[in-house]
Amino acid sequence: MERLIGRKYECDELSRVMRSSRSEFVILYGRRRIGKTFLIRSFFDDKFDFHFVGAHGMKASFQLKTFRRELVHASGNAQLPEFGNWMEAFEYLEQYLDNLDAKRRKVLFFDEMPWIDTKQSDFVVAVEYFWNSWVSRRDDIVLIACGSATSWMVEKLKDNQGGLHNRITRQIYLRPFTLQECREYLADRGFNWGAYQIIQCYMILGGVPFYWSLLEPQFSLPQNIDRLYFRKEGTLRYEFDELYNALFSKAERYIRIVSALASRKEGMTREEICEATSMSGGTLTKMLANLEHCDFITSYIQFGNRSKTAIYRLTDFYTLFYFKFLRDEQSFDEDFWMHHFLTPQVAAWQGRTFELVCLCHLSQIKRALGISGIETHASSWRYVPGKSFVRRQGLPDKGAQVDLIIERMDRVIHLCEMKFSEGKFAITKEYEEHLRERLEIFRQVTRTKKALVHTFITPEGIAPGMHSAIVHSEVTATDLFAAK
Repeated sequence: MERLIGRKYECDELSRVMRSSRSEFVILYGRRRIGKTFLIRSFFDDKFDFHFVGAHGMKASFQLKTFRRELVHASGNAQLPEFGNWMEAFEYLEQYLDNLDAKRRKVLFFDEMPWIDTKQSDFVVAVEYFWNSWVSRRDDIVLIACGSATSWMVEKLKDNQGGLHNRITRQIYLRPFTLQECREYLADRGFNWGAYQIIQCYMILGGVPFYWSLLEPQFSLPQNIDRLYFRKEGTLRYEFDELYNALFSKAERYIRIVSALASRKEGMTREEICEATSMSGGTLTKMLANLEHCDFITSYIQFGNRSKTAIYRLTDFYTLFYFKFLRDEQSFDEDFWMHHFLTPQVAAWQGRTFELVCLCHLSQIKRALGISGIETHASSWRYVPGKSFVRRQGLPDKGAQVDLIIERMDRVIHLCEMKFSEGKFAITKEYEEHLRERLEIFRQVTRTKKALVHTFITPEGIAPGMHSAIVHSEVTATDLFAAK
């Protein structure tokens, strides 16, 4: 088994679980392919008292049959009867656990638990009864429930209002790798890529460990991308449908939402999503929440928006890459990335996607700015003037946009510019004038009295020059690659 990279907090939490003097009900959830199973298997060295994996799309009878098989394997009792329902299955699990050494902790690992909960199976009811009637009277059981269908994990376990209400003792949400963790992972597998290449790769794969595990060190980055995405047999060429169908029932409705969001870099309000997808009401609200729970979209409030209307933005790197370069199969070229990665089209896409990479590393940006200990609020801002409104309010008649604003509680606001360039970024006279004009538009429209400063986030920093003095502070790739 490969070495476990990162995940220090999660391993510390599992260590506390094993040192605990009570029985523990742990839920581990996060996006599909994020490494949940690998974390648990690595931490426990594949040593479980009982381990069961749900089967996607299979009926309760099949799930019960495989549950019995695993219990026979764990207990060595081949005489177990066929289980007719989940209450009976857990009853025999109790009998098996009762015969184990009472002085040590027993670890039960239920992987892909959402897939076990088939329609009208009463699986969750059986889990509730198992915990409340048997486990709660003991202090030696560690039950780990793991699942990629994050919405199910949250609704059925974390926010359960029935028999499992307040029974979950630990929650571990597994997040994507950071740039630093991706670099460590590559180094561990013999790669010698620099920061610039790793950022380029992050724009395509995000921080999903499984995707990074598919890279081969003997190939360049463009060769790897062609091999995974553009070859007919590419592992990730057809990942999109599998990804969404494995996570969501009626996946086509979720795909309509992310398709709409993919067309709007700046994001959309709920009302705009409703108009674009012809979906509304509680159904749309739940689907947006499910997508956000699974790290596919992010909602945020725009700076100065008193109505608190949320803006939803598609933030899953794989999905964004799919919609940009794969969905319409714009090319049958199996070496598409090798032939196009230096084109203006890809350069423009990288410029936009680098902004998202930065948004995923806000804690590293704050540390680089020396404001980790200061309370801050991150947001974006867009001003679109309306003629009558401009005349009435005396506001500028020119629009402006800032993709990342860091507002500090000590009355300083960072207007962040994120620029992806291979060398140092040079600020021209025209660009300096644009920055000054935008700052004044921001000041007039928001009427803020706080100090406004320009912060640049670039891989190699700002090139010295007569126009670079407008930059108050810089964040470079070295800062983005810092540990959490």
